[in-house]
Amino acid sequence: MNAIAETAASGAAAYQPEGKVVIDCHAKSIFYGKFRAVRDSSVPIEKNKITGFIGPSGCGKSTVLRSLNRMNDLIDSFRFEGHVHYHNKDIYAKNVDPVVVRRYIGMVFQQPNPFSMSIYDNVAFGLRLNRYKGDMDERVEKGLRGAALWDEVKDKLKNSGLSLSGGQQQRLCIARAIATEPDVLLMDEPASALDPIATRQVEELMLELKENFTVALVTHNMQQATRVADTTAFFGVDISRGGRTGYLVEMGPTQQIFEDPREQLTKEYISGEFS
Repeated sequence: MNAIAETAASGAAAYQPEGKVVIDCHAKSIFYGKFRAVRDSSVPIEKNKITGFIGPSGCGKSTVLRSLNRMNDLIDSFRFEGHVHYHNKDIYAKNVDPVVVRRYIGMVFQQPNPFSMSIYDNVAFGLRLNRYKGDMDERVEKGLRGAALWDEVKDKLKNSGLSLSGGQQQRLCIARAIATEPDVLLMDEPASALDPIATRQVEELMLELKENFTVALVTHNMQQATRVADTTAFFGVDISRGGRTGYLVEMGPTQQIFEDPREQLTKEYISGEFS
């Protein structure tokens, strides 16, 4: 076993979660066609915690995140080897419908992507898709309140979602995601396109959301990880075999990862010496 492989194995094996694990992900290999994008990465996602994924571009953190609700299935060349157990059930089993998986494991993307429809209809979209039979007005309000947006839009629910500011649009997308009451919320750099004030609002919202949801977050902003993540997984890039394959280097409590990392590669990345 080479030094990089040893680092990956030791970092992945060392973290023992203290809380209840909602998603147990072991990505032995993730391929796009013949390209092996990720290898040997075990990432447990704990209940009512925020798990942050950090690392350089091309390290596979977004690929792993999107594997947690089979969003990568939309790419024809994608292939996953390993397992993702959600409450001990393998979501990659042949009899599992990925659409149903996404009902319980929701997603918020990097760029705000409200639909070209009213604020109300944006939030109600997933509920209608899932044939919700309850009080739609109540659930829409609950979603908007959960996204800390209700007070700002309650008098203009018929206005287009596209009329909102960037930060409001992202919170609208969060409202849409949580309106269906998923168990887990995946967030792929949800604040990277926002200004500092809107970023702070989204971060404060994340801390509130973990009271009712389990959150997994990809971020390039290490300060953001220190502010919101309970646990941090650092991914690196293996270039020893002629390609760029991402892998889990180290995972642990956020304070430990940033103040006392075990792996040299983590220390270099945190200190800005990574190349």
